[in-house]
Amino acid sequence: MKIVSIIPARGGSKGIPNKNIKDINGQPLISYNIEASIKSNIDETWISTDDDVISNISSKYGAKVLKRPEYLADDNASSDDVLLHFAENVEFDILVFLQCTSPLTTFEDINGAIKLLNTCEFDSVLSVCDNHGGWLCGGFTWEIIGKQASPDYDINNRPRRQDCTPSFRENGAIYVTTRDALLKSKCRISGDIGLYIMPRQRSFEIDEPEDLIEIRKYLNVK
Repeated sequence: MKIVSIIPARGGSKGIPNKNIKDINGQPLISYNIEASIKSNIDETWISTDDDVISNISSKYGAKVLKRPEYLADDNASSDDVLLHFAENVEFDILVFLQCTSPLTTFEDINGAIKLLNTCEFDSVLSVCDNHGGWLCGGFTWEIIGKQASPDYDINNRPRRQDCTPSFRENGAIYVTTRDALLKSKCRISGDIGLYIMPRQRSFEIDEPEDLIEIRKYLNVK
């Protein structure tokens, strides 16, 4: 059984220019997931990119590189499209999709997600964390409809957290799927789905420029 990982990393990024290779405490952001993947039970670690600089950095850290076509490098391209392009060009039985923006993912997390897929015979697995506390600031959510704020609970009968049904938040770090499930569904998660629970402390995701400041601080003192 061949297990490979794919880390998508296109060159263009509007929110944070050159996000995937930003310096994070002395090494490029993309290197964190490459190193975790190489230390794990994964057979091959791949980067999908359109960018020569990202290609060279990824190769330096030990990853294989698949050059993606231009139509998969614009703002409209989805990650699932990138995974399907990868499946057309690389042989595997199990695919582990890792995201550069989750640099706290460990090789133990990757191995745990793969083990869950295999031992429980799931078609796919995704990483999640508890939907409360820590950086997630409580557990209740609100939405704004027009000008009116609306909560997901009865404000006159606020439930205690310990009385609520446990819920989990997709943290965007790890997705694992079989080749058959990916090609059949054309989606990163499908069929019988398992949840690999990661600690909130490792579920940090970089989306905004200020997130870079926070992750540098965290990695400096952890």
